[in-house]
Amino acid sequence: MQHSTHQTELAGKVPLRDALRALLPHTKEEMKLDLSERVDRSVVTLLKQATDLFYGGRVSECLEASEAVCDYSWEKLNTGAWQDVNKDWRRVYAFGCLLKVLCLCEAPGDAATMPAALKVCDMGLLMGAAILEDILIKVAAILQKYLSGKRPSPAPAQEQHSIKKARKEHASVPDMSSERAVPRLHCPSLQYFREHHLVPERPVILEGVATHWPCMKKWSVQYIQEIAGCRTVPVELGSRYTDEEWSQRLMTVNEFISKYILGEPKDIGYLAQHQLFDQIPELKQDISVPDYCCLGDGEDEDITINAWFGPPGTVSPLHQDPQQNFLAQVIGRKYIRLYSPRESEALYPHSTHLLHNTSQVDVESPDLERFPRFAEAPFLSCVLCPGEVLFIPAKCWHYVRALDLSFSVSFWWS
Repeated sequence: MQHSTHQTELAGKVPLRDALRALLPHTKEEMKLDLSERVDRSVVTLLKQATDLFYGGRVSECLEASEAVCDYSWEKLNTGAWQDVNKDWRRVYAFGCLLKVLCLCEAPGDAATMPAALKVCDMGLLMGAAILEDILIKVAAILQKYLSGKRPSPAPAQEQHSIKKARKEHASVPDMSSERAVPRLHCPSLQYFREHHLVPERPVILEGVATHWPCMKKWSVQYIQEIAGCRTVPVELGSRYTDEEWSQRLMTVNEFISKYILGEPKDIGYLAQHQLFDQIPELKQDISVPDYCCLGDGEDEDITINAWFGPPGTVSPLHQDPQQNFLAQVIGRKYIRLYSPRESEALYPHSTHLLHNTSQVDVESPDLERFPRFAEAPFLSCVLCPGEVLFIPAKCWHYVRALDLSFSVSFWWS
């Protein structure tokens, strides 16, 4: 089989097809599906047939069968509430995506084939569940390395101008002269942090903890485009998730940056609460889990790391989370307000189960006729700047608004 120049450049001149096949079990018998009775037998049979076709070298037939598996399991994933979807159906979808990607990469055709394969891989990561020791993450890394040889040349002057303009745009900074400031500490000891902040549940800004992380110097709009531009991610559309017109859409990071960071869109786009670092381990190398997380009950793998990337003006409404949170600011600034869980009644949480952890109050423009007690609720506030890490105790109410083009990383731990 003939291979392109780009393929032979991959991973020590190993052809793409061979690099991907090296991740697989050697035989079809070793490709363990291990699916429960919750999955329709007809779908399990189809998945086994697709596997047999791939290992038998019948790629075009396998592609057709794997697409049928993806289509059928996709319907299951989108029926009812997400938390009620059986994990085995997510695994079926992931297996379907894996086989489809492998078929597409057996004999790559035009220039659009590899980006299409990477998108299928990302869909498997976003909507599927882990299979074969996280094989889709490894497949995506190989595809991305392959595609890196096709990355475009540096951004043209017009785009460079847009990036500079995006950096200069700012949202209004509130008058904080009458507000109580969140206290600050410079690299406190584990014992001091535990006794004075973790146990008594007191917010604090930690200085000097994250300033040495590689992301503080490396990350920029251009760098994120280079490392993650071709990856598919979920983007929130709308000023805040409590609004009726709020929605989500899947797009590549490049599309998101072009439209919502560099462009002049009618609505706001926000890459929010997304586990980007599990999807793209290369970015994870630029950050570190704060040492203070070792004071929790779980292991490092139990820590949820989320990315929050968006233009000035993105808002996370006043809400609370069940876990401890370290919010590290990498690019830009954010205005943040914090309210104690003891003030919950004065914050008027929504009565619906879906939004019970979210306040009805528009924090910076409250309707005090509807929510009179809100004006009396004490709070702390801060402007979180690059290199700073804010400790938000579990169930502490917090409101966040980006003042600049912003990238934050949150660490949820127990």
